[in-house]
Order: sequence, then C-alpha cells, then structure tokens
Amino acid sequence: MKSNFEHKKIKALVVDDSAFMRKSISILLESDPDIKVVATARDGEEGCKLAKSIRPDIITLDIEMPRMDGLTALKKIMSECPTSVLMLSSLTTEGADVTIKALEYGAVDFIPKELSFINVNIINIKEELTRKIKAIVKQRAVRDRLKRIQKLSPDSSPAQYHRQIILPKIGYRAIVLGISTGGPFSLQKLMPVLSKKINCPIFIVQHMPPKFTKSLAERLNGLSQLEVKEGEDDETVRNGVVYIAPGGYHMTIVKNSGGKNKVRISNEPSTTLNKPSVDVLAKSVIEIYGKYTLGVIMTGMGKDGLEGITKLKSIGGYCIVQDEKTCVVYGMPKAVVDAGLADVIAPLEKIPKVINEAVINER
Repeated sequence: MKSNFEHKKIKALVVDDSAFMRKSISILLESDPDIKVVATARDGEEGCKLAKSIRPDIITLDIEMPRMDGLTALKKIMSECPTSVLMLSSLTTEGADVTIKALEYGAVDFIPKELSFINVNIINIKEELTRKIKAIVKQRAVRDRLKRIQKLSPDSSPAQYHRQIILPKIGYRAIVLGISTGGPFSLQKLMPVLSKKINCPIFIVQHMPPKFTKSLAERLNGLSQLEVKEGEDDETVRNGVVYIAPGGYHMTIVKNSGGKNKVRISNEPSTTLNKPSVDVLAKSVIEIYGKYTLGVIMTGMGKDGLEGITKLKSIGGYCIVQDEKTCVVYGMPKAVVDAGLADVIAPLEKIPKVINEAVINER
C-alpha cells in the first residue's frame, strides 16, 4: 500500500544544542516513513538560517541553547519565514512558563522533553508525535494560518450558522469547552474578548501535562476580564470563574450533600485516551446543569468531546464549534460537525461574540 506522503515526505528540521537529542529526535521522526529530517542545527542562530534556506514543513526547537535561545529563534522564524514549530519543553514550572510564551509567539505545540526519550512508553510517544506532525502539516500552510490568526479582528469574517440558526437565550448556567493542539494560542485570543458580564462558570479541558495547565491558567488570568484558575479538588464552583482542568488528571463537577456544586480532581477513570478528558468533564457538567450547558469544541486532534456533545444534544442543548480555517488541527471540531451536532460553526475570532450574545442576559 502506498504511503499518503510517498511523493512528498514531510521535511523536518531539528534544532537542539545536544548532539544526543538531535540524534534521538531524528531517529524518532524518521522511524515514520512519511517524515524525513532534512537538517539539524546546534543553536537558534543556525536554526533560523536553515529554516529560511530549506523551508521545512516542521521544526522541533529546543528552548535552552547557546548564542540564540529557542524563544528568540522562534520569534525570528515567525517573522521571517513562518513555519510550524514544536517546542522541546522541560517538565518543570519554569519550563512550562516559557512554553506558554512560545505558544503565544506562534509555536503550534510542544514535546515534553522528559517524556520524549527517557520513557518506557517510547512507542506510544513516537506514535503520538508523528501523528501530531502529520495532522499539523496536513491541515494547511502555516503561513496562511499565521496571517489569519495573528491579525484577528472582531469583524474580519462573518460567523457561519449551521442550519441557519442563532443560539437562543435559554438561560445557560454553565459553559464547557474542549480544546487540544493549538489550544493555548487560541485561548489567548478567545479569553480576553469574553465579557466580564458572563455570570456562569466556564469549565475547560486543554490537553496538557501537569504544570503546564497552571502556567496557562495564570497567563489567561492576566489577559481575561474573568477570573481564570486551575481547578482544585473540593473547591466550590463560583459563577464568572473559568476553571481549567489540571494536566494529568480528570476534572469533574459534582453536587455535595449540601447542594453545592464542587470541583473534583481525580485519576479516574484511568482508561481514557486523554487525561484530562473533555468527555469526562462534559458528561459531569451536563449531569449538574442539564441542557443549560453550552458546549464549545475548538482546535485539536482526535474526537475527545464528541461523546459529551452527543449527550448534550440528546437532551436539547446547544453547541458551538470552531471552523476548519482557524483550527491548527481540525479534528475534535470535525468529529462534532460530521456527526451533525454543531449548531454554530464559527471562526476563532467570532466564538467569543457568539458566546457573549447567547449567555449574557441584558436587562
């Protein structure tokens, strides 16, 4: 059987100051017949030059390097030759903070360094990484994506309404949002435009490892008119607060014996593909808030969230999905659209407007 990329392999550039890491990443990537490492670089300066001369489809970029560090190189690459970049990130608080900055600057995703090559699950990691690279490269030219997303404006394009309906004001009591690959950058565009008048809780699953979600929450809190925080076990749910599920754990919402809605952080269920899981969170939110839950599914690989949205639609709820043109990877939204469950299909820059208009009850 012929490979999907047989006539045009994905060209990868590996930038890392460690000879061991350059070799390891190259071996990992080229274990897939559709990917070819066309060059490696020892620092950011050399990486920028190679990015301009060979125009790779994807770059893996270390953060800590001599002469020119990863963040500086990333900004230069995005300015001079926009390319899909995966950052190689340390699983530390400091590494998480820098990675969030990198995603803000235009990197499409990151590879946790500790998980990449010193882990017994190397086969699973390899498959996830190569699948992610293929999804990112296949989606569309990153130059077009960057031109569109970096110049977002509220009036740049009209929202498309599936079945020609606008979300009715039914008195939404909660919002549940699922997002993955390309999420941090997209959330940093979305959150500042959500109105401070939103008077219901917002629950978010962003697929990320531990530590990274806390850094993301802190960054979004500084940008948003609403309070944004990482969810904590047993805290009472408050209106107007955005709760981000902590990386590596499931977040659910439960009602205690006193009738208060509480956040639960747990390892269970342990059998899910993603942890945190959009489906696990969404189903728990729907149990509490019923059809008055507004579902939002944005950029990401796979179909996490489809089961939750299916449940929401079955009881008369509504769902917004991000359109293909503004997704870094059109996977999770596509699953909902293909199932015929999307009420509104909107570009990234229109989603906060659709949410504000549906949720805020002006008096």
